[in-house]
Amino acid sequence: MIRALVFDFDGLILETETPAYQSWAEIYREHGHEIPMDRWHVYLGSDRGFDPAAHLAALVGEGIDVAALQRRRDARKTELILALDVMAGVRDYLADAQRLGLRLGIASSSSRAWVTGHLDRLAIHEHWDAVRTRDDVEQPKPAPDLYRSVVDGLGVRADEALALEDSANGIAAAKAAGLWCVAVPNALTRDMDLTQADVHLTSLAATPLEAVLASLRRD
Repeated sequence: MIRALVFDFDGLILETETPAYQSWAEIYREHGHEIPMDRWHVYLGSDRGFDPAAHLAALVGEGIDVAALQRRRDARKTELILALDVMAGVRDYLADAQRLGLRLGIASSSSRAWVTGHLDRLAIHEHWDAVRTRDDVEQPKPAPDLYRSVVDGLGVRADEALALEDSANGIAAAKAAGLWCVAVPNALTRDMDLTQADVHLTSLAATPLEAVLASLRRD
């Protein structure tokens, strides 16, 4: 029986992944290069495995100010993200989960300041029973540490929790921790191998929470 939902944050609650990519892609193109998508996919859902600034500096060679590039990119990313609301279906899932008596958690490889700042901005900070970020564990996704920590915080067993994830790294983390997992890809992750998830949705808005829970009971 599912007693808790655990949401990823970036790309699932707030579609930060497209701005994260777009803000680097614009700078890469200024220098005549494209971001290698195979390396970007490794980076998605985690915070390791690829350093875009260092990679671009290596491509361009001497004379590039890496710190200045990073500042420009971060400012552009912030500009894009501040224009965003929560992704379609998220508020419905939160309302339905609370109506059904499910506990709610977040497991994010981003920093706590990043996650809680946006939860406050979006006025959904009051919904969560446990929030775990990279600041709370030794290893972010795809390691299972975040999900193990959040289910402990929620007071449920791993097999009583359902993770909602958009990336291969996130799905791997949830499954390694023993949770059920729903894949909800976005524009940047839909071409990734997400087959490890138990359920696949086109978006949260397309399939109500109770239908997802019913499909798990049938399985």
